[in-house]
Amino acid sequence: MSRDVIPFTVADISAFSKTLRASLEGSDPFPTHTQFLGLVAKAAGYQNYQHLRAELTGEIELNEKRLKEALRVFDAQGRMHHWPKKYSIRALSLWVFWSRMPRKELSEPEVNAILIDGNTFGDHVLLRRELIDHGLMTRTPNGSAYRKVEKAPPPEAQALIRRLKGRG
Repeated sequence: MSRDVIPFTVADISAFSKTLRASLEGSDPFPTHTQFLGLVAKAAGYQNYQHLRAELTGEIELNEKRLKEALRVFDAQGRMHHWPKKYSIRALSLWVFWSRMPRKELSEPEVNAILIDGNTFGDHVLLRRELIDHGLMTRTPNGSAYRKVEKAPPPEAQALIRRLKGRG
C-alpha cells in the first residue's frame, strides 16, 4: 500500500478511543497495518479505510468494468445502439442523455429530437420515460413541458460523459 498523507481529525477523541479499544479487545494476533487502518476508519465512523480516504482526499475509485460496459452501449458517434440489460448500466447510460438536455423548459417534440438523435435503436419514448423515472427530468402533469433536473452526476457518469465526448 502506498504511503498517502491524509489529514485526519476526530470530533470526539473519547468516543473514538472507546470504539477503537473495543475493536482491539481479544485481538490475537495484533492487527496488521492494513487491518489497523480499517479499525481506525471504522472507529471514526467510516465504512472502511477506502471510504475514509475517498472522503478526506476527494479521490473516488471508478468502477472501470461498469464504465467499459456502458461505453459498449454507445457507437463511435456517441449514440446508444441498444438498451442495456443490466439496470446499473441503464442508469449510468441515462446520464449521457441528461447531459445533452439544455437548462431550459422543453416541449415534448424538443426532448424527442434530442433523444432520437442520441440513439439508433429507435425507442426515444423509452428513454424519455426512463429519464423521468430516474429523476433526471421532470414534466408537467399534462406532459406539455419538460425540464432537466439540476444535480451533480455521480463520478462514473461524469467519466462516461467525458469519454463519449472524446469519441466525437
